[in-house]
Formats: sequence, structure tokens, C-alpha cells
Amino acid sequence: MTKADPRVDAYGEIDELNAVLGSARALVADEALGDQLEAIQRDLFALGARLADPVGHIASRVRKVVIGPDEVARLEGWIDQHEADLPPLRHFILPGGSPAGAALHHARTVCRRAERRIVSLGAGAVEPDVLAYVNRLSDLLFVLARAANQHAGAAELKW
Repeated sequence: MTKADPRVDAYGEIDELNAVLGSARALVADEALGDQLEAIQRDLFALGARLADPVGHIASRVRKVVIGPDEVARLEGWIDQHEADLPPLRHFILPGGSPAGAALHHARTVCRRAERRIVSLGAGAVEPDVLAYVNRLSDLLFVLARAANQHAGAAELKW
């Protein structure tokens, strides 16, 4: 596989997302939020490995880490948890706010780009849960950006 291969591009996007999340995590003051971002970063390593080599085994005795329904459900649970503490969104908002919130908005856009690259691999190229994870992750990152801004007392700017 060459560096020009679309699969390499897809897992390169996941690698970039992981790095952007590391920057966001360094800016987040809330420990629980930081722990969630760390768990996501760990998941992204597993997800990148699935994209790099979709075969289930590295060697006959080693099983690759799975991104499955439990990981997707965990993201959905975090979305629900954070949304319960946020005011309802009745308008579009401009990305930004606190440094952590702005970094999480940036991570969301990188996540959406990664999702587009994965989709471009074609039907059946990746496990459905991998695509579901990335899709739900971008939604979670939007909610986490809002939560980080709320914790920092940064106002959301209406569009």
C-alpha cells in the first residue's frame, strides 16, 4: 500500500484527529472531560489500526482491538450526559469560545473530514461500527465544545 492509497489517507485523518484532540485535552480544565478525551484518543488508535489493516488478526495468536457497539453506545451516553447540562440550542453558533472550546470545535471539523475519507473508501471497506463511531464522535465533539465553553464561562455567539 502506498501513501497515495485512500486507506492511508483515511487513517492519516484519524491520526490528525487524535493529535488535535491531544491539543484540546491539554486546554481542558475539567478533569472528567479530559478523561473522556483520553478514552477517545485510545479508541482512535484502535480505529486507526482497523483502517490500516481491516483484517481481524495481526498474527494467528493476536486479536486486534475492536471498535464496536459498546464504544458507540458510550459516545451516545456522553452526548446525553453533557446535553442534559447545556441550555437547548435554538440557533446556530459560531465555533470558538474558550481555548478548549475552540480546540474541540476544530477537532469536530477534522472528525467530519475523517468521516468523509472513510466513506469514500466505499461500501463494505470498513466495519459499520467504525463509521458509526466516527459519526457519533463528531456529534459528541460539538457537545463537548459547548460544555467546555460553559465550564469556562465563555458565551456562545449566535450566527
